[in-house]
Amino acid sequence: MTFTPIHPSEIENAHKRISPYLIRTPLMESQRLNNWLGHRLLFKMESFQRIGAFKARGALNTLLTLKEQGHLPKHVVAFSSGNHGQAVAWAGSMLDIKTTVILPEFTSKIKQQATRGYGADVILTKTRKEAEALCAEFAKQGAYFIHPFDNDNVIAGQGTACYEALLDGPKPDAIFVTCSGGGWVSGTLLASQLLCPDVPLYAGEPLQANDASRSYQSGEIFRFHDSPPTIADGARTLSITDRTFFYLKQLAGFFDIPEQDIIYWTQWLYQLLKVSVEPTSAVAMAAASQWLKTQTTPKTLLVMISGGNIAPETHRIIWEKSYLENTPGA
Repeated sequence: MTFTPIHPSEIENAHKRISPYLIRTPLMESQRLNNWLGHRLLFKMESFQRIGAFKARGALNTLLTLKEQGHLPKHVVAFSSGNHGQAVAWAGSMLDIKTTVILPEFTSKIKQQATRGYGADVILTKTRKEAEALCAEFAKQGAYFIHPFDNDNVIAGQGTACYEALLDGPKPDAIFVTCSGGGWVSGTLLASQLLCPDVPLYAGEPLQANDASRSYQSGEIFRFHDSPPTIADGARTLSITDRTFFYLKQLAGFFDIPEQDIIYWTQWLYQLLKVSVEPTSAVAMAAASQWLKTQTTPKTLLVMISGGNIAPETHRIIWEKSYLENTPGA
C-alpha cells in the first residue's frame, strides 16, 4: 500500500472547512414509497448541491486544504465525464484559479456547457484514456491535477454528504450509495465509521459497468478497456484505484443493477420526489430495493442521491417506455 489510510475524523475536519460555502442538502422521503415497500427510506438529496452533485464537496475540500497549507496552485486540471469537471471549475472560480477540464466526447452537452459556464477551459477527447493522458501532460507542465476519486482530500470531501445525513436524520439500519470510481463510496464509508460504525454500507453499480463489483468479488482490481455502455454516464469509469479499493473491500456488499432497473428507479424517484435524479444515482435506490427483498422486518435506510444534470438525449431514453404502471413493492 503506497498511501496512508484516511482517519474517519478527517470527514469532520473537511465538513468544517467546506460547509460555509455549500448547501446543507435536505433529507427527503416519500410516504407513498414507504407504504408500498413497508420500510422507511431517507434520501440525502445532493441533487440540490452546488453544481447539482456531491462532487462540489471533494473539489472544494481539495483546494481549501491546499490553501490552508500555503500551496494553493495557480492552475488546476482535471478529467471527468461531467460532474467532477463542473466541480473543479466551480471550486476554481471560488478561489480565482485557472482551471482546465478534459472531457471525453461522450460527455453530455449540458455538462460540457455547465463546465465552461464556471470559467474552465474545456478540451474534448475521443476516449477517457486520451483524457487521462492529456491531463497527465498538463500536470507535468506544472498544473495541479485533481483526480476525480484517487485523492484523499476529494474522498474526505465527498464523505461530508453522509456525515450531514447521519447528523440530521435517525440512525439507519443500512446505507446505500452508487459506486463509480469509488471516491463517494470511500468517503461515505469513513463517515459511517465515524458516526455509526455498526451500520452496514452497501454499494450499487450498473451491471454493464461493474468493474468495482468484480474487483470486490475477486479481490483484484478489474479494469475495462473502453468506457462501458451504461445509461448511468457517471459510472462509466474504467476502473477503481488501489486507494479506493482499500475502502471498498470494507463494504458489506455490492449489488449489480441491470439497465432496466436503473431506468425504472430514475422514473420513480422523479415521480415520487419531484426532483430530477441522474440514472447514476438511481443505482443506489435499485440496490436498496434488492436488499429490502431479503428483509423480514421494517427497516430504515439512508440512500445517497446526487446528480440533477440530465442531458436531453438521456432524458429521452429514460422515458421511451414508462414503468410507472409497475408500482414499487407490488
